[in-house]
Amino acid sequence: MIAQLPTSPKRWLTRPFPDSAEQQVAIESLTQLLGVSSVLAALLVQRGVHTYEEARTFFRPEMGHLHNPFDMKDMDRAIERLQKAIQSEEKILIYGDYDVDGTTSVALVYGFLKNYHAAIDYYIPDRYKEGYGISRQGIEWAAENGFSLIIALDCGVKSVERVAEAKSLGVDFIICDHHRPGSELPDASAVLDPKRDDCRYPYKELSGCGVGFKLLQAFCAQAEIAVERLHPYLDLVAVSIASDIVPLTGENRVLAYYGLKYLNAAPRVGLKALIKVAGFSRELDITNLVFGLGPRINAAGRIQHAKAAVQLLLAESEEEADEFAMAINKHNNSRREFDSTMTEQALDMIRQSEVLTKAKSTVLFDASWHKGVIGIVASRCIEHFHRPTIILTQSNDKAAGSARSVPGFDVYEAIEECADLLEQFGGHTFAAGMTMPVSNIDAFRRKFEEVVSSRIKEEHLTPLIDIDLDLDFSDISDKLVRIVKQMGPFGPHNMQPVFKTEDVYMVGEPIIMKEKHLKMSVRQGRTGHTLTAIGFGFAHIAHQLRSGKPFSICYQVEQNFFNGNVSLQLMLKDVKYS
Repeated sequence: MIAQLPTSPKRWLTRPFPDSAEQQVAIESLTQLLGVSSVLAALLVQRGVHTYEEARTFFRPEMGHLHNPFDMKDMDRAIERLQKAIQSEEKILIYGDYDVDGTTSVALVYGFLKNYHAAIDYYIPDRYKEGYGISRQGIEWAAENGFSLIIALDCGVKSVERVAEAKSLGVDFIICDHHRPGSELPDASAVLDPKRDDCRYPYKELSGCGVGFKLLQAFCAQAEIAVERLHPYLDLVAVSIASDIVPLTGENRVLAYYGLKYLNAAPRVGLKALIKVAGFSRELDITNLVFGLGPRINAAGRIQHAKAAVQLLLAESEEEADEFAMAINKHNNSRREFDSTMTEQALDMIRQSEVLTKAKSTVLFDASWHKGVIGIVASRCIEHFHRPTIILTQSNDKAAGSARSVPGFDVYEAIEECADLLEQFGGHTFAAGMTMPVSNIDAFRRKFEEVVSSRIKEEHLTPLIDIDLDLDFSDISDKLVRIVKQMGPFGPHNMQPVFKTEDVYMVGEPIIMKEKHLKMSVRQGRTGHTLTAIGFGFAHIAHQLRSGKPFSICYQVEQNFFNGNVSLQLMLKDVKYS
């Protein structure tokens, strides 16, 4: 019998150990050929790595592993239209969404193409005045200023009406998107989206910036430009991949791997300034991008206008970059204040309503909430009430909402079932946005709850910890940590390994840090060497650990750098009594 210590209740799900005859042969082969432990070999087999060649590809991604960009539907049409615009000296407008994926996409495509075409500019819609996607205001501005081609990035695949309006004004579109298309595609010169039903491109999970990169990769091939000139822009692609939470597999893994190399060795001055204000001093990884750089870039569009983020990413002097970075950091601090206050208000609304507390979904509305942080607040609410969540506020006399989901539940499909109550919606499996008349909110809340209740499984309503392997403390070594680190970059579908160890005892007294966190020495069984374990937010269980009873832990193993010394430590994910 395992009883959970009083942290938030979580399900532990250990992945099946690769123990079939074929898998065992692969483990033995990798152990010998790579000179690694059977634990590490088992981790690789779990991730689909069975041979030496597969291991070499996994540990050493190469740009040559990227697919031919012309395998993407409409790529030939996109390049034909782009080259026609360049040869005819047409004015080209690079149009992107206001989030991290959109702003990095614009900085990538505009920053690269301006080296080969002078008549080019960029446009970011105002989050509050224009909203998500292709706006009428943006199209009219393009037409009034003589632009005849718009390259839309991270948006546009559902903008059928807007693209038709643009065409009537003499403005063509090349759409580079990665969101799910609707039943009808826009009448554009080209629609690049690997999620198109008729697109046979081998990799479907590119970020919007990744689709923009493929456009430029094809442009380089057709224009006989050395593709290596495009590689320094990979730092932008890595930031987009991390911040848009796309799978770290296939092409995304290759692009993120090399993007991180550029980011750590020679980042563009704008990102260098952002790294400085974020306070990072060691080598950056995907987590640093997700929680350090991404929110700061996003903050510009959330609090004022996302054009400031693009200006930072395109900055050419350190002085200019430092100025933009400081301003964006101030926006981020304001964003934190907004999201902290709104989160408390949202949680109070749930706690004070028996109906909302017992529901299988959360849909909340407050006309005063800041539109720029409703997605963050939705994520924060899920940390306390683990279920699909939509936070709505009033914007331009409409209700604008941001949805977040829980692992295993497709919130986009649930919202699609409520489309009759919506004016616009779009997104992914785990995140989406929508607008609706304010008068529809109550009906939407009821219908969304009905849809979620009919589809969601009870297990999805409890936070899940995926565990890779059971591990004995005797198997933990510097070599294990070094090689595990080389399995990165980590992210969705290639997460940092989580281990489970049973029969663990606390040794000595725990240390409480900042009244919230726990540091303790642990060992497996009554004998053996001790390891240091850190639990963020675990201070409240210290008194129960003093009982002397054995417990089980799940954790990640990391290196701790302190005063020039490096040691191993366990980063706790959860604790249960054995």
